[in-house]
Amino acid sequence: MYSNFARVYDSLMESVDRKAWLEYIISLFGDAKIERVADCACGTGAVSIPLAKRGYKVTGLDASEEMLRIAAENARAERVNVPFVCQDMRRLALHRPADAVLAVCDGVNYLTLKGAEGFFANAYAALREGGMLLFDISSRYKLSTILGNNTFAEDESAAAYIWKNAYDEQTKQIQMELTLFEKQADGRYVRFNESQIQRAHSQREMEGALKRAGFERIEAFDAFTFDAPNEKSERIQFRAIKPND
Repeated sequence: MYSNFARVYDSLMESVDRKAWLEYIISLFGDAKIERVADCACGTGAVSIPLAKRGYKVTGLDASEEMLRIAAENARAERVNVPFVCQDMRRLALHRPADAVLAVCDGVNYLTLKGAEGFFANAYAALREGGMLLFDISSRYKLSTILGNNTFAEDESAAAYIWKNAYDEQTKQIQMELTLFEKQADGRYVRFNESQIQRAHSQREMEGALKRAGFERIEAFDAFTFDAPNEKSERIQFRAIKPND
């Protein structure tokens, strides 16, 4: 997953308001003393790099070497120092405790419930006492209804895609088949295919898994707000704290 997709990922994310997303993440830090941040499933560094530019000591982690290669290029272009590590978020391990562990934009949707439990347990171990875990998920409503069995198409500046979805109500999984077209320097397009699966975790499942990992002060928000999630929330943001002994 994400091998060829990495080359066009930034182009396809052009419509996302990354600055607003960054400001929301920082607002979730609240009054906590946050310095060291581990950005899991960091992709091309869309969160890692701006956080580092704000003065945070960020480590970006992702299972895709190609994503990390582009992330490193992006960091150099922005003249910021971010160490990027090839690591599966389910096996998160850090050399020094983090003040915050992040997983932004669907990282946990790509995990099974067992995989999410592994991520939460290792995030707990990686955090200092009082540290926080922040992650979001695309909601069951979004995956089953907004994406559902629908097909989407988009043409951005350097790439285009056709995105077909198939949602299975029994397994609560959505199969995404993407046909991507990467624009070349001579104006031609190279076509390739990408297949992905996301799981429609429920808020209750996530909160239960966080409790089992040892987290306290678990909160869920309708993403980009501090309101409680509702039945039409498309994204749910979680914040959980590792207690002080």
